[in-house]
Amino acid sequence: MMPPITRRHKRNNPEYCEPAMTRYRLNLRITALMMALALLFAGCASVNLESHVAESANEALDVAAIVSDRREAQAYLLRAADRFQSQNQHRDARTLLQSDQFDSPDDETANQLALLSMASATALDDARWAAEVASRIEPDFFLNFEPGLINRAGRLQEQTYVLADDNLAAAVTLILLAEADTDADTQSLHDAIWQNLKKTSDSELADVEGRAIGYQAQGWLELAGILREPDASLDEQGRMIRSWQNNWPDHPAASMPPAELQLIASLAETRPERITLAVPLSGPLSSAGAAIRDGFFAAYYEDDSADRSKISVRVVDTSDRSFPQLYRELADENQDLIVGPLEKDALATLSDMESLPVPVLGLNYLPSNTEAPSGLYQFGLSAEDEARQIADRLAAEGINQILVLIPAGEWGDRLEGALLQRLEQKEGVALDIERYFREDNLRAVTADLLGITVSRNRAIDVERTAGIDVEFEPRRRQDADGIVMVAEPTVARQFKPLFAFYFGGDLPVYSPSMVYEGNPDPSRDRDLNDVIFTDTPWILEEDNQFRAVVKDVMPDIKGQLGRLFAMGADAWQLSKRLPLLQHVDGATIDGQTGEMAMTPDGSIHREQLWARFRNGTPERLPELEEPTASEVQEIDELPRQE
Repeated sequence: MMPPITRRHKRNNPEYCEPAMTRYRLNLRITALMMALALLFAGCASVNLESHVAESANEALDVAAIVSDRREAQAYLLRAADRFQSQNQHRDARTLLQSDQFDSPDDETANQLALLSMASATALDDARWAAEVASRIEPDFFLNFEPGLINRAGRLQEQTYVLADDNLAAAVTLILLAEADTDADTQSLHDAIWQNLKKTSDSELADVEGRAIGYQAQGWLELAGILREPDASLDEQGRMIRSWQNNWPDHPAASMPPAELQLIASLAETRPERITLAVPLSGPLSSAGAAIRDGFFAAYYEDDSADRSKISVRVVDTSDRSFPQLYRELADENQDLIVGPLEKDALATLSDMESLPVPVLGLNYLPSNTEAPSGLYQFGLSAEDEARQIADRLAAEGINQILVLIPAGEWGDRLEGALLQRLEQKEGVALDIERYFREDNLRAVTADLLGITVSRNRAIDVERTAGIDVEFEPRRRQDADGIVMVAEPTVARQFKPLFAFYFGGDLPVYSPSMVYEGNPDPSRDRDLNDVIFTDTPWILEEDNQFRAVVKDVMPDIKGQLGRLFAMGADAWQLSKRLPLLQHVDGATIDGQTGEMAMTPDGSIHREQLWARFRNGTPERLPELEEPTASEVQEIDELPRQE
């Protein structure tokens, strides 16, 4: 009898889905094989390759395999791949474009193959494939196509380079495209060139600057270089931009700068001067409100670009006030910006308004599926952001099948939803999700997660059926690649040793920032050794000058209060640059809580850093790098285990 589907989120149950899937796949292969055999006996001449429409990638490959003319077979597969792409079946297109049929193509076929490959690699977000395609082309490759295709080819090429983590080549591609296509959207191109140059490392930029060929490329590289001055204020950056325009008057970006640079040049004139910080300073959230307030003012007084003769910041306590009433009062006082509230319920009261006459930088997020009014920005320490970053790292490390531990409750529901949504986007799957309470028997929870309970129950069933004692050694499930552990430190220190006890000690473990108290404690955190977790630059950045200054005068700012202090500091940085994040695609701000970017609805999300516990102490991990083309080839050539 087929087992029931239960609330415990058992996923990919082989006993439940494999027979049907196996029969389905077998039927497809039999159909394709029969067709191939029929074609083989009938002779290739009976197949009109120009009009033949394959229903699947395997069928197309079977047809191509019996075509004696290699070039005709390749042309047929290219047409089939193009048709699959038009139907948004990019996985089928990938199967064709990566097939052995395209070994040693001629130049024309190679060009078409690269163009179609770029289209599907970017559609599938396949970084490995993108890196392999990028290794075979140069930035001027798109110029091989006819004028009507140049813009599309150039844009696809730029996206491929970005996916392959080669932003410099992406920028050079767009610089060449701007010269070649006079009908292109110049502002869009300039914005994209700038975003790619921003993401190019200092060493790459310095290496290529002296070898740049052409007036336009030299101008772009100089512009990117001068705006990398460390700690330059907004006013100083504005002066640098205007000076560059004077030195390069004939450069296309002088008359039409990237939108981000236009905003930077004008931000000093438009930054808010009358600001109200509205946070709870009494009641259960008073310590959180005070930490945010202190962080806000610490960043304000450390900011040399702030003209304190013009800027006024007032603080109001929201703990005993109706926020809609407080908002109306502040709007009547002609405030330029309100930072707050922190309380989720108070922030939700603004969602009934169509627009806000005074902009609000809320320190929390509206409930899901709630539309934000115009003028409302949302910023906080979002657990959902961390869940998505965990899913991204799992995918980058090739970990596709995971087991998950998440606390029960509404907070855990939100984190689970974000994790599963991003996992699905990255073609990963949660095989099992165990929701637990702190007071639960954690040994039993872990045994359930690793499949020990199921293994033990099978042995008991065998003993009952056979009527004899059976020698039994429990065995964990073998289909998992890793574990996501969402737990506070006191609970995580119990879970981690239990993974080893139940034969799961070889599985890598990933956690959000809550696993770390924020202060080194090697004697207690040794049980967390090898746990990989994400946290803020405030916690993990080794050389953080702002944190060093703060801790000299405020040594008690640490742990979770330290993260909230960092959030307050970033709220000050955001108060000056909200228009930049809102109007410039790809614009980011490096802050104490992470790299901040804004979605179209005004929500600000963060990318944090990564660390691993070593000897009970967090050790910073470098950013993951995409494999090179040669590494990809070596991996592909490894023998596969059946």
